[in-house]
Amino acid sequence: MRLMTMALLTGTAAMPALAQEVNIYSHRQPELLKPLTDAFTESTGITVNTAFVDKGMVERLQAEGDRSPADLIMTVDVARLGEVKDAGVTQAVEDEALDAIPDTLHDADNQWFGLTTRARIVYAHKDRVADGEVTTYEDLADPKWKGRICTRPFTNDYNVALTAAFLAHHGAEETKAWLEGVKANLAKQPEGNDRGQVKSIWAGECDISLGNTYYMGQMLADEEQKEWADAVRIVFPTFEDGGTHVNVSGVAMTKSAPNKEAAMQLMDFLVSDEAQRIYAETNHEFPVVEGVERSELVQSWGEFTPDDLPLTEVSKLRPEALTLIEEVNFDG
Repeated sequence: MRLMTMALLTGTAAMPALAQEVNIYSHRQPELLKPLTDAFTESTGITVNTAFVDKGMVERLQAEGDRSPADLIMTVDVARLGEVKDAGVTQAVEDEALDAIPDTLHDADNQWFGLTTRARIVYAHKDRVADGEVTTYEDLADPKWKGRICTRPFTNDYNVALTAAFLAHHGAEETKAWLEGVKANLAKQPEGNDRGQVKSIWAGECDISLGNTYYMGQMLADEEQKEWADAVRIVFPTFEDGGTHVNVSGVAMTKSAPNKEAAMQLMDFLVSDEAQRIYAETNHEFPVVEGVERSELVQSWGEFTPDDLPLTEVSKLRPEALTLIEEVNFDG
Protein backbone atom coordinates (compact mmCIF):
# COMPACT_ATOMS: atom_id res chain seq x y z
CA MET A 1 0.00 0.00 0.00
CA ARG A 2 2.87 2.36 0.84
CA LEU A 3 4.44 1.73 -2.58
CA MET A 4 1.09 2.40 -4.30
CA THR A 5 0.66 5.65 -2.37
CA MET A 6 4.17 6.77 -3.31
CA ALA A 7 3.49 5.92 -6.92
CA LEU A 8 0.26 7.97 -6.92
CA LEU A 9 1.99 10.95 -5.34
CA THR A 10 4.85 10.72 -7.80
CA GLY A 11 2.43 10.48 -10.70
CA THR A 12 0.46 13.47 -9.46
CA ALA A 13 3.59 15.57 -9.10
CA ALA A 14 4.59 14.70 -12.64
CA MET A 15 1.25 15.76 -14.15
CA PRO A 16 1.29 19.16 -15.91
CA ALA A 17 -0.63 21.99 -14.25
CA LEU A 18 -4.10 22.62 -15.64
CA ALA A 19 -4.07 25.33 -18.28
CA GLN A 20 -5.52 28.64 -17.11
CA GLU A 21 -8.32 30.36 -18.97
CA VAL A 22 -10.64 33.36 -18.85
CA ASN A 23 -14.18 33.27 -20.19
CA ILE A 24 -15.77 36.48 -21.47
CA TYR A 25 -19.41 37.24 -22.28
CA SER A 26 -19.24 40.11 -24.75
CA HIS A 27 -21.74 42.49 -26.31
CA ARG A 28 -19.02 43.33 -28.82
CA GLN A 29 -18.17 41.05 -31.71
CA PRO A 30 -15.28 38.73 -30.72
CA GLU A 31 -13.18 39.93 -33.68
CA LEU A 32 -13.09 43.41 -32.11
CA LEU A 33 -11.56 41.93 -28.96
CA LYS A 34 -9.28 39.39 -30.64
CA PRO A 35 -6.22 41.66 -31.01
CA LEU A 36 -6.45 42.31 -27.25
CA THR A 37 -7.01 38.74 -26.17
CA ASP A 38 -4.28 37.44 -28.49
CA ALA A 39 -1.77 39.87 -26.99
CA PHE A 40 -2.80 38.85 -23.46
CA THR A 41 -2.47 35.13 -24.24
CA GLU A 42 0.94 35.67 -25.82
CA SER A 43 2.09 37.57 -22.74
CA THR A 44 0.67 35.25 -20.06
CA GLY A 45 -0.12 31.90 -21.65
CA ILE A 46 -3.70 32.23 -20.37
CA THR A 47 -6.34 31.22 -22.91
CA VAL A 48 -9.25 33.62 -23.46
CA ASN A 49 -12.62 32.30 -24.63
CA THR A 50 -15.11 34.89 -25.87
CA ALA A 51 -18.83 34.26 -26.28
CA PHE A 52 -20.82 36.87 -28.21
CA VAL A 53 -24.02 37.55 -26.23
CA ASP A 54 -25.86 40.23 -28.17
CA LYS A 55 -29.13 40.02 -26.23
CA GLY A 56 -30.30 38.68 -22.89
CA MET A 57 -26.93 38.79 -21.12
CA VAL A 58 -28.41 39.59 -17.72
CA GLU A 59 -31.06 36.91 -18.08
CA ARG A 60 -28.42 34.36 -19.11
CA LEU A 61 -26.18 35.16 -16.15
CA GLN A 62 -29.11 35.05 -13.74
CA ALA A 63 -30.23 31.69 -15.11
CA GLU A 64 -26.73 30.23 -14.86
CA GLY A 65 -26.19 31.58 -11.34
CA ASP A 66 -23.13 30.20 -9.54
CA ARG A 67 -22.70 27.66 -12.36
CA SER A 68 -21.95 30.36 -14.94
CA PRO A 69 -18.65 29.84 -16.79
CA ALA A 70 -18.32 33.59 -17.39
CA ASP A 71 -15.55 35.45 -15.59
CA LEU A 72 -15.84 38.86 -17.25
CA ILE A 73 -18.48 40.91 -19.05
CA MET A 74 -17.26 43.28 -21.78
CA THR A 75 -19.79 45.67 -23.23
CA VAL A 76 -20.44 49.19 -24.48
CA ASP A 77 -22.55 52.02 -23.07
CA VAL A 78 -22.96 52.97 -19.43
CA ALA A 79 -26.55 51.69 -19.58
CA ARG A 80 -25.49 48.09 -20.12
CA LEU A 81 -22.80 48.36 -17.47
CA GLY A 82 -25.31 49.78 -15.02
CA GLU A 83 -27.78 47.06 -15.96
CA VAL A 84 -25.45 44.19 -15.07
CA LYS A 85 -24.56 45.86 -11.78
CA ASP A 86 -28.20 46.48 -10.85
CA ALA A 87 -29.05 42.88 -11.68
CA GLY A 88 -26.59 41.66 -9.05
CA VAL A 89 -24.53 39.54 -11.46
CA THR A 90 -21.22 41.38 -10.92
CA GLN A 91 -18.80 41.79 -8.02
CA ALA A 92 -16.68 44.67 -6.77
CA VAL A 93 -13.00 44.64 -7.69
CA GLU A 94 -10.26 46.37 -5.74
CA ASP A 95 -7.00 46.55 -7.67
CA GLU A 96 -4.17 49.07 -7.87
CA ALA A 97 -3.81 48.84 -11.65
CA LEU A 98 -7.44 49.89 -12.14
CA ASP A 99 -6.74 53.11 -10.23
CA ALA A 100 -5.40 54.45 -13.54
CA ILE A 101 -9.00 54.81 -14.73
CA PRO A 102 -10.45 58.28 -13.94
CA ASP A 103 -13.13 58.37 -11.25
CA THR A 104 -15.72 59.68 -13.74
CA LEU A 105 -15.26 56.57 -15.90
CA HIS A 106 -15.81 53.76 -13.42
CA ASP A 107 -18.55 52.70 -11.04
CA ALA A 108 -18.46 54.35 -7.62
CA ASP A 109 -18.68 50.86 -6.06
CA ASN A 110 -15.99 49.42 -8.38
CA GLN A 111 -18.47 47.06 -10.03
CA TRP A 112 -17.54 48.12 -13.57
CA PHE A 113 -14.67 49.99 -15.23
CA GLY A 114 -14.44 52.01 -18.45
CA LEU A 115 -11.71 50.86 -20.86
CA THR A 116 -12.11 53.27 -23.77
CA THR A 117 -14.28 56.31 -24.42
CA ARG A 118 -16.16 57.60 -27.41
CA ALA A 119 -17.60 61.09 -27.80
CA ARG A 120 -21.18 61.81 -28.87
CA ILE A 121 -20.46 64.40 -31.52
CA VAL A 122 -22.02 66.18 -34.48
CA TYR A 123 -21.28 65.15 -38.04
CA ALA A 124 -21.55 68.34 -40.13
CA HIS A 125 -21.52 68.74 -43.90
CA LYS A 126 -18.24 70.34 -44.94
CA ASP A 127 -19.83 72.92 -47.25
CA ARG A 128 -23.38 73.48 -45.99
CA VAL A 129 -22.38 74.03 -42.34
CA ALA A 130 -19.99 76.86 -41.53
CA ASP A 131 -17.10 76.53 -39.09
CA GLY A 132 -18.33 77.51 -35.64
CA GLU A 133 -22.00 77.14 -36.58
CA VAL A 134 -22.36 74.19 -34.19
CA THR A 135 -21.11 74.88 -30.67
CA THR A 136 -23.32 73.28 -27.99
CA TYR A 137 -25.83 70.47 -27.56
CA GLU A 138 -28.30 73.12 -26.38
CA ASP A 139 -27.92 74.86 -29.75
CA LEU A 140 -29.45 71.86 -31.57
CA ALA A 141 -32.88 73.07 -30.42
CA ASP A 142 -32.39 76.48 -32.09
CA PRO A 143 -34.88 77.04 -34.95
CA LYS A 144 -31.96 77.84 -37.28
CA TRP A 145 -31.58 74.06 -37.63
CA LYS A 146 -35.20 73.48 -38.71
CA GLY A 147 -35.27 70.74 -41.33
CA ARG A 148 -31.50 70.25 -41.08
CA ILE A 149 -30.98 67.54 -38.42
CA CYS A 150 -30.95 63.76 -38.87
CA THR A 151 -30.67 61.24 -36.03
CA ARG A 152 -31.19 57.62 -35.20
CA PRO A 153 -34.08 56.99 -32.76
CA PHE A 154 -33.64 58.80 -29.47
CA THR A 155 -34.72 55.67 -27.61
CA ASN A 156 -31.38 54.19 -28.69
CA ASP A 157 -28.93 53.70 -25.80
CA TYR A 158 -26.47 56.34 -27.05
CA ASN A 159 -29.11 59.07 -27.35
CA VAL A 160 -30.73 58.10 -24.04
CA ALA A 161 -27.32 58.54 -22.39
CA LEU A 162 -26.89 61.95 -24.03
CA THR A 163 -30.35 62.97 -22.84
CA ALA A 164 -29.57 61.73 -19.32
CA ALA A 165 -26.42 63.87 -19.32
CA PHE A 166 -28.48 66.86 -20.52
CA LEU A 167 -30.92 66.13 -17.69
CA ALA A 168 -28.10 66.14 -15.14
CA HIS A 169 -26.98 69.56 -16.37
CA HIS A 170 -30.38 71.23 -16.80
CA GLY A 171 -33.19 69.40 -15.02
CA ALA A 172 -36.38 67.87 -16.36
CA GLU A 173 -38.23 70.98 -17.57
CA GLU A 174 -35.37 72.28 -19.72
CA THR A 175 -34.58 68.80 -21.00
CA LYS A 176 -38.14 68.26 -22.18
CA ALA A 177 -38.11 71.65 -23.94
CA TRP A 178 -34.78 70.75 -25.57
CA LEU A 179 -36.14 67.44 -26.83
CA GLU A 180 -39.17 69.21 -28.29
CA GLY A 181 -36.91 71.77 -29.97
CA VAL A 182 -34.59 69.17 -31.50
CA LYS A 183 -37.58 67.14 -32.71
CA ALA A 184 -39.01 70.25 -34.39
CA ASN A 185 -35.73 70.64 -36.29
CA LEU A 186 -35.61 67.12 -37.73
CA ALA A 187 -35.41 66.71 -41.47
CA LYS A 188 -37.11 63.31 -41.24
CA GLN A 189 -38.35 60.78 -38.71
CA PRO A 190 -35.57 59.15 -36.66
CA GLU A 191 -34.44 55.83 -38.15
CA GLY A 192 -31.41 53.66 -38.79
CA ASN A 193 -28.00 53.96 -37.14
CA ASP A 194 -25.31 56.65 -36.82
CA ARG A 195 -23.67 55.80 -40.14
CA GLY A 196 -27.04 55.96 -41.86
CA GLN A 197 -27.38 59.58 -40.75
CA VAL A 198 -24.03 60.46 -42.35
CA LYS A 199 -25.26 58.85 -45.55
CA SER A 200 -28.33 61.11 -45.33
CA ILE A 201 -26.07 64.17 -45.02
CA TRP A 202 -24.09 63.02 -48.07
CA ALA A 203 -27.38 62.53 -49.95
CA GLY A 204 -28.51 66.09 -49.14
CA GLU A 205 -31.39 65.08 -46.84
CA CYS A 206 -29.98 67.02 -43.86
CA ASP A 207 -26.91 69.01 -42.84
CA ILE A 208 -25.95 67.65 -39.41
CA SER A 209 -26.43 64.52 -37.35
CA LEU A 210 -25.53 63.09 -33.97
CA GLY A 211 -23.11 60.17 -33.85
CA ASN A 212 -20.26 58.45 -32.04
CA THR A 213 -16.74 59.35 -33.08
CA TYR A 214 -15.55 55.82 -33.89
CA TYR A 215 -18.05 55.48 -36.74
CA MET A 216 -15.88 57.87 -38.73
CA GLY A 217 -13.04 55.35 -38.58
CA GLN A 218 -15.35 52.52 -39.58
CA MET A 219 -16.77 54.46 -42.53
CA LEU A 220 -13.35 55.50 -43.81
CA ALA A 221 -12.33 51.82 -43.87
CA ASP A 222 -15.36 50.86 -45.98
CA GLU A 223 -15.18 51.32 -49.75
CA GLU A 224 -18.80 52.47 -50.11
CA GLN A 225 -19.10 54.44 -46.88
CA LYS A 226 -15.84 56.36 -47.35
CA GLU A 227 -17.67 58.70 -49.72
CA TRP A 228 -20.19 59.48 -46.98
CA ALA A 229 -17.43 60.14 -44.44
CA ASP A 230 -15.55 62.41 -46.82
CA ALA A 231 -18.62 64.67 -47.03
CA VAL A 232 -18.60 65.55 -43.32
CA ARG A 233 -16.35 66.76 -40.54
CA ILE A 234 -16.46 65.99 -36.84
CA VAL A 235 -17.56 68.76 -34.48
CA PHE A 236 -17.23 68.38 -30.70
CA PRO A 237 -20.18 70.25 -29.13
CA THR A 238 -20.24 70.85 -25.40
CA PHE A 239 -22.86 71.47 -22.75
CA GLU A 240 -23.10 75.17 -21.95
CA ASP A 241 -21.81 74.49 -18.44
CA GLY A 242 -19.64 71.46 -19.23
CA GLY A 243 -17.70 69.53 -21.82
CA THR A 244 -18.37 67.03 -24.60
CA HIS A 245 -20.50 64.04 -23.66
CA VAL A 246 -18.57 60.75 -23.66
CA ASN A 247 -19.61 57.17 -23.16
CA VAL A 248 -17.53 54.05 -22.57
CA SER A 249 -16.76 50.52 -23.47
CA GLY A 250 -16.13 48.68 -20.23
CA VAL A 251 -15.55 45.53 -18.23
CA ALA A 252 -17.03 43.96 -15.10
CA MET A 253 -16.20 40.78 -13.21
CA THR A 254 -19.11 38.38 -12.81
CA LYS A 255 -20.33 37.38 -9.39
CA SER A 256 -19.43 33.71 -10.03
CA ALA A 257 -16.05 34.20 -11.84
CA PRO A 258 -14.70 30.61 -11.69
CA ASN A 259 -11.28 31.81 -12.88
CA LYS A 260 -11.06 34.94 -10.76
CA GLU A 261 -7.26 35.16 -10.53
CA ALA A 262 -6.76 34.82 -14.29
CA ALA A 263 -9.64 37.25 -14.91
CA MET A 264 -7.99 39.79 -12.63
CA GLN A 265 -4.80 39.46 -14.66
CA LEU A 266 -6.76 40.22 -17.82
CA MET A 267 -8.40 43.27 -16.23
CA ASP A 268 -4.96 44.54 -15.25
CA PHE A 269 -3.72 43.95 -18.79
CA LEU A 270 -6.65 45.89 -20.26
CA VAL A 271 -5.47 49.09 -18.56
CA SER A 272 -1.82 48.60 -19.53
CA ASP A 273 -0.36 51.00 -22.08
CA GLU A 274 -0.04 48.17 -24.61
CA ALA A 275 -3.66 47.09 -24.36
CA GLN A 276 -4.96 50.65 -24.29
CA ARG A 277 -3.18 51.36 -27.57
CA ILE A 278 -4.46 48.15 -29.18
CA TYR A 279 -8.04 48.65 -28.03
CA ALA A 280 -8.21 52.30 -28.99
CA GLU A 281 -6.58 51.80 -32.40
CA THR A 282 -8.63 48.74 -33.30
CA ASN A 283 -11.94 50.44 -32.54
CA HIS A 284 -11.03 54.10 -33.24
CA GLU A 285 -11.74 55.08 -29.62
CA PHE A 286 -10.00 57.13 -26.95
CA PRO A 287 -7.79 55.48 -24.29
CA VAL A 288 -8.90 56.03 -20.69
CA VAL A 289 -5.39 55.88 -19.25
CA GLU A 290 -3.58 59.21 -19.17
CA GLY A 291 -0.45 59.36 -21.31
CA VAL A 292 -1.49 56.72 -23.86
CA GLU A 293 -1.56 58.36 -27.27
CA ARG A 294 -4.57 58.20 -29.55
CA SER A 295 -4.16 56.65 -32.98
CA GLU A 296 -3.04 58.97 -35.77
CA LEU A 297 -6.52 58.93 -37.31
CA VAL A 298 -8.27 59.74 -34.03
CA GLN A 299 -5.77 62.55 -33.36
CA SER A 300 -6.70 64.05 -36.74
CA TRP A 301 -10.25 64.67 -35.49
CA GLY A 302 -9.01 67.34 -33.10
CA GLU A 303 -8.94 68.00 -29.37
CA PHE A 304 -11.90 68.32 -27.04
CA THR A 305 -12.67 68.56 -23.33
CA PRO A 306 -14.71 65.61 -22.03
CA ASP A 307 -17.61 66.46 -19.76
CA ASP A 308 -16.65 65.87 -16.12
CA LEU A 309 -20.07 64.50 -15.16
CA PRO A 310 -19.54 61.01 -13.64
CA LEU A 311 -21.10 58.32 -15.81
CA THR A 312 -22.65 56.77 -12.71
CA GLU A 313 -24.86 59.89 -12.56
CA VAL A 314 -25.76 59.45 -16.22
CA SER A 315 -26.68 55.83 -15.57
CA LYS A 316 -28.98 56.74 -12.67
CA LEU A 317 -30.88 59.29 -14.77
CA ARG A 318 -31.45 57.06 -17.79
CA PRO A 319 -34.97 55.90 -16.77
CA GLU A 320 -36.12 59.52 -16.32
CA ALA A 321 -34.45 60.52 -19.59
CA LEU A 322 -36.22 57.73 -21.46
CA THR A 323 -39.54 58.78 -19.95
CA LEU A 324 -39.04 62.34 -21.24
CA ILE A 325 -38.11 61.06 -24.71
CA GLU A 326 -41.31 59.03 -24.79
CA GLU A 327 -43.41 61.90 -23.40
CA VAL A 328 -42.48 64.14 -26.34
CA ASN A 329 -42.92 61.17 -28.73
CA PHE A 330 -39.52 62.01 -30.17
CA ASP A 331 -39.38 59.02 -32.50
CA GLY A 332 -43.02 59.26 -33.56
